[in-house]
Amino acid sequence: MATKVGMEVSLAAAEAVKQANVDVVAAYPITPQTHIVEHLAELVNNGELDAEFIPVESEHSAMSVCTGSSAAGARSFTCTSSQGLALMNEIVFITASLRLPIVMLLANRTLSGPLSIWNDHSDVMSIRDCGWIQVFVENGQEVYDHVFIGYRVAEDRNCLLPFMVNLDGFILTHVIEPLEFLDQEIIDRYLPPYRPLYSLHPNHPVTMGAFSTPALYTETKKAQDEAIREAMPYILKGWQEFGDLTGRYYHPIEHYKTEGAKVILVTQGSLGETASIAIDSLREKGETVGLVKIRLWRPFPVHEFREAVKGAELVVVMDRAISYGASAGPLAMEIRSALYAEEERPRVVNWIAGLAGRDLSPEDFLQMIHQAKERSDEGYEIYGVRG
Repeated sequence: MATKVGMEVSLAAAEAVKQANVDVVAAYPITPQTHIVEHLAELVNNGELDAEFIPVESEHSAMSVCTGSSAAGARSFTCTSSQGLALMNEIVFITASLRLPIVMLLANRTLSGPLSIWNDHSDVMSIRDCGWIQVFVENGQEVYDHVFIGYRVAEDRNCLLPFMVNLDGFILTHVIEPLEFLDQEIIDRYLPPYRPLYSLHPNHPVTMGAFSTPALYTETKKAQDEAIREAMPYILKGWQEFGDLTGRYYHPIEHYKTEGAKVILVTQGSLGETASIAIDSLREKGETVGLVKIRLWRPFPVHEFREAVKGAELVVVMDRAISYGASAGPLAMEIRSALYAEEERPRVVNWIAGLAGRDLSPEDFLQMIHQAKERSDEGYEIYGVRG
């Protein structure tokens, strides 16, 4: 049913794309995403993956190719990072508006300038409102699994939205981890061949991406917003059915030792695993502290988050991106908004930390939790600023 392997996470991601039996791969190399697309090129060249591999001249072209191929009915894949996403930006929004079920792996890396190749979440936060389903993963196994989950959810005819998997650059992409590879028979049971509801074909003309006047544009955006809000049941279904096959269940909000917790730390991405060590240390000392990890970023699981922090007195939110000139980081703003209507809501204290790959240890998380107890819940503070 499954095979245990030790492999670099980027290569495992490419192997998952192969097992998903994609039809078209179009991507442009950029650190720290490059190993994914390089390995896919090898797999196609060696005949292990029967797909069109299209070497494009830019990330803008990569998403343009995938948009065209998906519109023609092909299961399409791309990946990028940071400045590549910024160049791709125009077409990312169009893809979501066209309701095309592309899967993209985003190897999260800080946006320039100054130039940096290291990890934070400034790239994904720049397109948080682009209309894609967006999830965060913590480790290599979750990256591998979410390639299949992404296609299963995106291609559901009741959903039909592109799916973005956020994996931390270098922290995940370049690390060798133990992984469980699924047998192809299991994957084929979970992920059937793609059968598009609508596709471009000269024998059956349809219109996609037509010009819209002001009289109709508002209604199209309302329909798009309703589509991503109504995607939640199909996301949950995709996770449930994957768990039923593999024993690995995923949820919009993941909990760690939150039972009776009066203080809850909130993270996104791989640093949740580091933060859990700090939580263990505090629990051993008798402190009622827990960890909540945001897996589903869009659509944001408001109800599930409210339930996760119910009873807490203090919520400590760690952002890995700055919203310049705003009252908080992007994640903290989302959380404050989600809790605003609650009659008994906890204080929300916001740290911004780990920018451009600056290391964070369990001790740093301990410091953030302890200092948050004495801080005001207005604004934000950047952790560890020197000078």
